[in-house]
Amino acid sequence: MFLLYLCLLQVLTGAQHEPGYCSFYEDCGLNPAVEGALIPPRVPCKDYRKAVNVTGDHYELFKSVCPMLAHGEGETLACCSIRQLTALQDSLTLSKAVLIRCPSCADNFAHMHCATTCSPNQSQILKIMKTANITQPTGIVKEAVVGYEAYVSTSFSDASFRSCKNVRIPATGGYAIATMCGRYGATLCTPQRWLDFQGDSSNGLAPLDINFKLLPDGQTAGLPPGAVLFAGTALNCNETTPTGGEACSCQDCEQSCPAVPQPPPLPEPFMIGQLDGVLVICIIVFSCILLLLTCYVILEYTIHYQKSKASLATQEFLGSLFQTWGTIMARYPLIVLPVCLVVVLAFAVGIKDIELTTDPVQLWSAPQSRAMREKAFHDANFDPFYRTNQLILTAPDRPSHYYDSLLFGEQNFSGIISKDLIIELLELQQKIQAIELWSDELNRTASLKDVCYAPLNPDNPSLTDCAVNSLPQYFQNSMDKLNAKANMTELGVTKEVDWRDHFIYCVNSPLSFKDITALGMSCMADYGGPVFPFLAVGGYENEEYTTAEALILTFSLNNYARTDVKFKVAEEWEQRFLEIVQEYQKNTNTNFTFAYMAERSLEDEINRTTAEDIPIFMISYAVIFLYIAVALGEYTSWKRILVDSKFLVGLGGILVVGCSVMASMGFYAWIGFPSSLVILQVVPFLVLAVGADNIFIFVLEYQRDMRRPGEKREEQIGRVLGNVAPSMLLCSLSESVCFFLGALSTMPAVRSFALYAALAVLMDFILQMTAFVALLSLDAQRQDANRCEIACCVTVKTPHPSKPNQGILLPLMKKYYAPALLNSVSRMVVFLAIFCACVFLMFHVKVGLNQELAMPSDSYMLDYFAYLYKYFEVGVPTYFITTKGFNFTSEEGINAVCSSVGCDQFSFTQKIRYATEYPEQSYLAIPASSWVDDYIDWLNPGSKCCRIYTAGPNKDEFCPANETGFFMCAKKCISVPENGVLRPSVENFNRFLPDFLSNRPDLQCPKGSYKTHVTSRFMAYHTPLVNSQEFTAALEKARELAHHITMTMRNVTGTSQDFEVFPYTVTYVYYEQYLTIVNEGLFNIGVCLLPTFVVCCILLGMDLRSGFLNLLTIVMITVDTVGVMTLWGIDFNAVSLINLVTAVGISVEFVSHLTRSFALSIQPTKVERAKEATANMGSAVFAGVAMTNLPGIVVLAFAKAQLIQIFFFRLNLVITLLGMAHGLIFLPVLLSFLGMLHDYKDMQSLCTWCSIPKNTQLVSPSPSFLPEIILPRSHPRQSDNGYK
Repeated sequence: MFLLYLCLLQVLTGAQHEPGYCSFYEDCGLNPAVEGALIPPRVPCKDYRKAVNVTGDHYELFKSVCPMLAHGEGETLACCSIRQLTALQDSLTLSKAVLIRCPSCADNFAHMHCATTCSPNQSQILKIMKTANITQPTGIVKEAVVGYEAYVSTSFSDASFRSCKNVRIPATGGYAIATMCGRYGATLCTPQRWLDFQGDSSNGLAPLDINFKLLPDGQTAGLPPGAVLFAGTALNCNETTPTGGEACSCQDCEQSCPAVPQPPPLPEPFMIGQLDGVLVICIIVFSCILLLLTCYVILEYTIHYQKSKASLATQEFLGSLFQTWGTIMARYPLIVLPVCLVVVLAFAVGIKDIELTTDPVQLWSAPQSRAMREKAFHDANFDPFYRTNQLILTAPDRPSHYYDSLLFGEQNFSGIISKDLIIELLELQQKIQAIELWSDELNRTASLKDVCYAPLNPDNPSLTDCAVNSLPQYFQNSMDKLNAKANMTELGVTKEVDWRDHFIYCVNSPLSFKDITALGMSCMADYGGPVFPFLAVGGYENEEYTTAEALILTFSLNNYARTDVKFKVAEEWEQRFLEIVQEYQKNTNTNFTFAYMAERSLEDEINRTTAEDIPIFMISYAVIFLYIAVALGEYTSWKRILVDSKFLVGLGGILVVGCSVMASMGFYAWIGFPSSLVILQVVPFLVLAVGADNIFIFVLEYQRDMRRPGEKREEQIGRVLGNVAPSMLLCSLSESVCFFLGALSTMPAVRSFALYAALAVLMDFILQMTAFVALLSLDAQRQDANRCEIACCVTVKTPHPSKPNQGILLPLMKKYYAPALLNSVSRMVVFLAIFCACVFLMFHVKVGLNQELAMPSDSYMLDYFAYLYKYFEVGVPTYFITTKGFNFTSEEGINAVCSSVGCDQFSFTQKIRYATEYPEQSYLAIPASSWVDDYIDWLNPGSKCCRIYTAGPNKDEFCPANETGFFMCAKKCISVPENGVLRPSVENFNRFLPDFLSNRPDLQCPKGSYKTHVTSRFMAYHTPLVNSQEFTAALEKARELAHHITMTMRNVTGTSQDFEVFPYTVTYVYYEQYLTIVNEGLFNIGVCLLPTFVVCCILLGMDLRSGFLNLLTIVMITVDTVGVMTLWGIDFNAVSLINLVTAVGISVEFVSHLTRSFALSIQPTKVERAKEATANMGSAVFAGVAMTNLPGIVVLAFAKAQLIQIFFFRLNLVITLLGMAHGLIFLPVLLSFLGMLHDYKDMQSLCTWCSIPKNTQLVSPSPSFLPEIILPRSHPRQSDNGYK
């Protein structure tokens, strides 16, 4: 009786654990303990009974849901009814939607739940822990199972987990396991945590509570008597399934990955031994140059070299021409000046039609460059890259706090992750969202919805359809949800859960439509998309989002073409956005410290600083003008100061420069060639430097000259012009040809600068030969009459001194500087050493232009860039775009693109995924999302995404996943393939693609809503990029990867040979120039140097040696400039390239005048000739170039724009100082050793053009040029100049 009582007790309590018996059977209704479930929480009835033999329709359904337990019809026992199988199928469908990419993972996942639901030995592997009474529709009350404990071997659970842990969600680049592990996400997920989440009825997916007890194989301790561990066979992810499913792809299974060789390591620096290789080579080259120089100097004193007089013959020819020309211009000044004015006005009137280019893309990227062509292709086939308006907010003074979460344990919350600050952020967000403005373009009130980027409803968006990414979006911007609280019991502990628990869950599972807390709220934004944590918070480490130091608020707008009426609306909305944010920042009650930007901010700030720095340039020009006006005066006596001053001459020289610039700008405006702000800033400065030098040379030469007996004023001016004009022609022609050749550049800004500068320099020379000569003639007439400069009617009685005015510089340089300079070769050695050092430094100059340098020093954008680099955890998105010519509909084409099961191991997306494994070299952080993979998953019959109406008015049409009538949509779009590798036919591919593209993701179907064309794009993310070098390297690596993908995909049958894959993101058009700018710079500087050599040789009578020495010095100035750029932190970019081209032009002024003066000197030795050139011409160059530039350059140091401070102040200061040092120190020493000699005895043969008798004796030269050198002894100037 006692044994019978025990057996009866076991039957009544359901405590048996025997093979072949069930613990529950049949569907018992909805679980009364589960509320707000995402799917009906149907639970089984408690029923200890023998397993049922399944047959007929029951078996067919069983075989489709749990094929691993099916052993043939009539041979299969199970513990689940048809209704249970249907409920299990619905539950597994949701999981398969994210796991189906890996058939073995989906099979293992189904195996687990099929075992606990349908295993014929169910009673042995689980124990009922909790039941509830449920009233049936018939009125009968049945006991339902609402909680049980399952016993699973760790071998099965671990193997199942391993097969699933790397399955990805292509749309996000994240792991599917992250959505199935609750609070732990992918990083902290383990087999136990994975199964615990599946058995948690609070997650909205599990219909009842399951406590999975994992024990090692063979362990019985802790098991009820008769219970055993479920130890089914779990498939590895690289194995095929029993039903024919293919092995998982590499992207979802590491074991399936082929042996991918590691990318080659970054190249090691060039070393020779333990020293820098370039440095060693520079030292060797310097030593060789020094040795050759020494040998040459020794040979110079032992071997007689051929001497040249061709330079003097060329001077004779050119001098006679310019003398005649100058005499005519000086004789008719009142005719010349009006004619010049008319010509200038004819050119300058075109300025009214000038077109200023302010768009940085159009300035620095050539229209036919690869980046511009790719941008045009992208914008033509897809929507342009959206406009970003963003705030990055911090609260540095807020203390952190710890929160003991019921679900997630103790969590450290930073000060900014606090409820009051989130509410304040939400209020600011709503204020911005509510912006309304009157639009003349639309003729109505416009708001955010008129211009916002609405990815899920682009045609007719509402305000909630606009893509706004922020932390409050985890609460759908609802204050009620942010304030929501609920009591929750977990493992016998009851606590209150609130917004913090929801936040922790959502940042780890951003794609979830319902959290696992008692709050049961969605994590999706109100516009329907996910908010990934790196778009909501920043400044965290190792995905510890609660410790984030910043909140991020981003408004995305459509990027319309500038010709679109909505472009203006978007800019006006952004202006209102900036106004609100700036007003909010000024509010003393604001609890945030933040930075912000709008899409228009970069262009706005550049234009603002340009306008604000115009006065700086005006002051700079005024200082230069004041110097010229003062320095040109003779000042022989205080009584004659107003007579001898050259204020009007200086003003005339400035006007000549201004007229030449205006004429150049007007001419190019006439022909429709655009200008830029860079041209307005640089070209006048350059032409002023060139023009001032010529003015000083001409005026000083005239002041040092004495009118000959019987010589008229205009004849004297013509004779002086004949002396100096060939030198002015040499420099101006060299510079003009230099700049015209510089226009061969592919960079629009460099090309336009070169063209404007070339014509301006040429016009400046023409006006100096005409208008300025006429102006000087009028001034000389006034001075001869002793009239004051300002008050022309007032005359001064003090006569002009009989001796020529040599000024201050000439005597100093003649008496002290030139002799001291030329007494040692050491100075030349020092310069050569500096040159070699700068060659070494040139190899270390940084290439690029950090975008913050384009901003003024007080710009709010500087704070934004600092915040961006500090707090953003991911870089810019980049698209890999395919051109036409690839067939996506064929099976081979799909396999070449996708990354799921059955795809090629080196497919399109697989190669990108391999690249992300080496982010330090590829600069890719997140693999590309693939619409092809999502489309395949969407078509999979294992999901509810693609179904067909089987009844009703829409019969045979597509049935969306949110259609609840099962029998109305019982047919799947595509049947289950035998091998598990779903590949639609071409007909089905094209038939269902529009439905896929229009599908809005939801819980039932998380796929869809992509846009594609015949061309297609796949989005990945770069790593955080913080400077132009990293942006450039990222572009280069992305193009390398795209090229490899292109070559592989062209091998697919039917692919066009002009098919191409290329990467695109909005920043590429800015940084592409730095891939080629070194070669571009070498080419531009090279073609600029060429005419300096050619023109110098021609105008010096084919004096190749002088031309070479002239070129060598200019090259040294340019190289030394680049070397100093390295030391002073000036990067090499398009702006510095423009300045280097300018440096060549200014170097010509410093060097060529002196070289020509040396070549024309007839002193008997090279040292004497160098002294003479240094004293006579060096003083004019110093006064005309160095002292003209330096005061104006120093003023630029006070500009607000960092670009001006660095690339105009610093760089021009370097160019001027180096040019002065090389022109006035190095070149004279170099010429004294290596310069060409003339045949002194044959000089009398060159006197014919001067009309001087043959018996004229050659005397020591005056401070002027050749016509002044050859004078008869009886000339009154002999004693004035100390002739012997």
